[in-house]
Amino acid sequence: MNHLRALSVLVLVAAFAGGGWWLAQMPAPSTHRLVKQTSPEGDVYYTCPMHPQVRQPEPGNCPICGMKLLRKEEGAETVSTSERKVLYWYDPMKPEQHFEAPGKSPFMDMELVPKYADTSARGAVEVTPRMVQNLGIRTARVERGTFSRRVAAVGAVEVDERRIVAVESRATGWLERLDLRAVGDPVQRGQIVAGVYAPELYAAQEELVLAANAGDAALVSAARRRLAFLGLPETQVDAVFNTGQAQRLGLVIAPIQGVVIELNVREGSQVTPGTPLLRIADLSRVWISVEIPEAQGAWVAEGINAEVRIGAQPGKVFNGSVEYVYPTLEQLTRTVRARIALENPNTVFKPGMYADVTLVGNARPGTLWVPTEAVIRTGERSVVILAEGAGRFHPAAVSVGDDHGSQTEILSGLEEGESVVISGQFLIDSEANLRGAMARMLGDPPAGRMRQLGNEGAPPVYGGHESQQNPGDGR
Repeated sequence: MNHLRALSVLVLVAAFAGGGWWLAQMPAPSTHRLVKQTSPEGDVYYTCPMHPQVRQPEPGNCPICGMKLLRKEEGAETVSTSERKVLYWYDPMKPEQHFEAPGKSPFMDMELVPKYADTSARGAVEVTPRMVQNLGIRTARVERGTFSRRVAAVGAVEVDERRIVAVESRATGWLERLDLRAVGDPVQRGQIVAGVYAPELYAAQEELVLAANAGDAALVSAARRRLAFLGLPETQVDAVFNTGQAQRLGLVIAPIQGVVIELNVREGSQVTPGTPLLRIADLSRVWISVEIPEAQGAWVAEGINAEVRIGAQPGKVFNGSVEYVYPTLEQLTRTVRARIALENPNTVFKPGMYADVTLVGNARPGTLWVPTEAVIRTGERSVVILAEGAGRFHPAAVSVGDDHGSQTEILSGLEEGESVVISGQFLIDSEANLRGAMARMLGDPPAGRMRQLGNEGAPPVYGGHESQQNPGDGR
């Protein structure tokens, strides 16, 4: 019995000794203690892109996530960390959540990072000179000068409706002669276009012959007037009076010069009063019909200048003015229709052609403007990224007006001489949104998504959840 008890004690002692030896061979656990390091001059250090609080004087790997550290350069720090005012602490992975005391992040296994008062003015975003160069960030000055409203639209060449003439017979008869055979045929003023046999017209000619033979001046005058009312040309009336012979066909004369745009009859057709034989259009002057977007149609008025370009005349600009603005809005296209009248002596403009039209409003001096590419339009507001210098940028809400080519009018939000970002601003805007700068700049966050820190006067905390940190745990 005593031997069994002694053997059990020896087995237990051996087991504990083996376990102690095994534990002694295991490596010590990592504590993830972070020590911010930098060179005394503060000009070169190495940091983790995911954990910017890690700074080391030599290259290596991040002690938190193992990523390779990146080399960065900056000027010597002239303000001691202990002297800088801390506004709040935040998790770099969730910058919208603010904390009133340092410690561990409730979201990630990492230390909170302080936000200092000297780097948070107006929600500024800091970008190193190397990143400015890598991102291709370019800036431009806010300028003040003469600004003209402009709107580009597509137009179509149309026939001037005031220069269309209908040609018809004023007596019932039959068309026995037709000198024009197709639409588009040119016509000269006074040219004979048709000949109509009309019994009524032939009888009126015989009355003129009888009156002339009788030598009755009153009857001659009445007969001549009747033939004129029936549409017989005066030259033909004179021919009947001088020859004393009625002519079988009553001639139809073109009243204007132009082209045939409509041909309704052929030889042998019966014609009646009120039925046009053909229509002639004078193309020495044409209309350019323009469709203007509803949003820009408010300032388009009669008399403003217009520049017209057509593909048939590359590089040539035809200047005109708006002759008429139609009072109705096209329901399907939501556009306002305007009309431009242009002289067309050489028939350069042909009905049916498309034209590029630019309408230019009155020039307004002293207007503030920026390059159009600098404006970020979100649908609800317009924002530009201001460059403060030394790699600092911040968003600014602006009220924009009209566009003029590559320039956009600024109604409010900027001052002359300020610098705005015109390339790479979307990346800066995204960074500002991640840090909550946009929300702080554009107004207070909605109720229910904002809470105040426990300390009096501390900045608000943004986010949809409360911090799990206990200020009393000493962290």
